[in-house]
Amino acid sequence: MEQTFRLQAQQAAVLTERSSFAIDTTFVLFFLAVDFGHSVVFGGFEMALPLLTLLMFVFVPYFLPCDGERPEFGNWAVGRVILAVFGVGIGLALRQAIGTVFPEYFSHLPLTFLFVSAIFSCYIQFYGIIRVRLAR
Repeated sequence: MEQTFRLQAQQAAVLTERSSFAIDTTFVLFFLAVDFGHSVVFGGFEMALPLLTLLMFVFVPYFLPCDGERPEFGNWAVGRVILAVFGVGIGLALRQAIGTVFPEYFSHLPLTFLFVSAIFSCYIQFYGIIRVRLAR
């Protein structure tokens, strides 16, 4: 009976790890995409570095160390690309709405949320590396 409960707890832990794979970097990706859409200047060379950063946040978090199984790369990447495109669209809409629908101080929110989510993601990554593990 006790062994059955242990097996169920292990299966629940594996399912939780699979569903929460790279969730912290997903928030950073979304707010980075919103900030990118908010500050995009089409045709400008100065957008090369922010675009490269956005593309790196789409694909590189797949290769971060993790304890559980990784999802299939193709489906995972497509979901993140859709999230990034949605975030850029929100940023473009926010850029159009600043000054007409929203007050001027709303223009600082995308970068503020990006900083907060990056700090949270950094904390989660460091905790995953430094957390105390029992010896086996």
